[in-house]
Amino acid sequence: MTKKLILCLVLTAFLNPLCALANQQAKVAIKIATLTPRTSMSGELLNKLNQEIKIQTDNNVKLKIYYGGVHGDAKNVLNKMKVRQIHGGMLAGYGLGQIVPKVRVTSLPYLFKNYDEVEYVRSKLNDRMEQAFEENGFIILGWYDIGFVYSFTKVPVTSLEIARKQKYWAPEGDPLAQAAYRSLGISPVALSLMDVLTSLSTRLIDAASAPPIAAVAFRWHTKFQYMTEYPSTNVLGGMVITKHIWDKVTPENQKKILALTRECCRNISKGYRKQNEQSIEVMKDAGISIVRPKDPEDYKKFINDTTKKTMNALVGDMFSQELLDETLAHLAEYRKAHPDSRVEKIE
Repeated sequence: MTKKLILCLVLTAFLNPLCALANQQAKVAIKIATLTPRTSMSGELLNKLNQEIKIQTDNNVKLKIYYGGVHGDAKNVLNKMKVRQIHGGMLAGYGLGQIVPKVRVTSLPYLFKNYDEVEYVRSKLNDRMEQAFEENGFIILGWYDIGFVYSFTKVPVTSLEIARKQKYWAPEGDPLAQAAYRSLGISPVALSLMDVLTSLSTRLIDAASAPPIAAVAFRWHTKFQYMTEYPSTNVLGGMVITKHIWDKVTPENQKKILALTRECCRNISKGYRKQNEQSIEVMKDAGISIVRPKDPEDYKKFINDTTKKTMNALVGDMFSQELLDETLAHLAEYRKAHPDSRVEKIE
């Protein structure tokens, strides 16, 4: 063996571990977009999360968070994730459904009565949903609950006939919202989230549905005089990143990050729940009146009919019958153990 060959072998044996170590410790910056302002509750939690991630990964992983919707709505964020301009986003129901449609099985109208039901059923489905996201090239770093959705109008909607005369907003490209409104005989106006406030001012629309926190944050509540007593659905949120960027993080740091992000998302859920309650009081103080059903039994029938029609419209397309049956079975299981489960209505 020549001296030159021996030298090459020695250098290779010496350098390979160093290269592997360098790759293992390569710094990763995960770019995440969110609609939430930097100074909001969730913004502060995300900032704290970033600091903890940097500490626990020895500064090898950090989050680059783009606050306040600078990357646009969910549609824009998803497009930018596809071309790797950014790596992730804080996505709500519609955005999550664009990646894995079946995740929206728990967003069916009038499915849940309260937060306890939401938490129980979604906890049973989380592993299955996370696997589906990974199969599509995405990683769920954490789930959170944005809150229950209420309808806001300029006139008191006390019957389906009155509702059909309103110009309701539906998120652009959202098949679940379209199916729900069609089940009521309503043809909504499809718009981007960013266009709602302007469209309310120009009367392109005169009714919208949203969690109270969103209605206040986006100033929609200043355009309405009434809101419903009963919620229609619950909005699921998720911190989503591409598998491409996730695979650049070492397995050891992945475990640390998942523990931190899931705790952060749990705290975001708690914060949103409290802020939804506060937002309802803000709207009451602003003069918004609560519309209550005149006949509870008729309203119960209306709720059941709406849920069934929407399920029938989406089963086999957005989600399978098997997944729907499993979801309903988990819900029935919870209600059997909690016969006093009550509706999260506004008092």
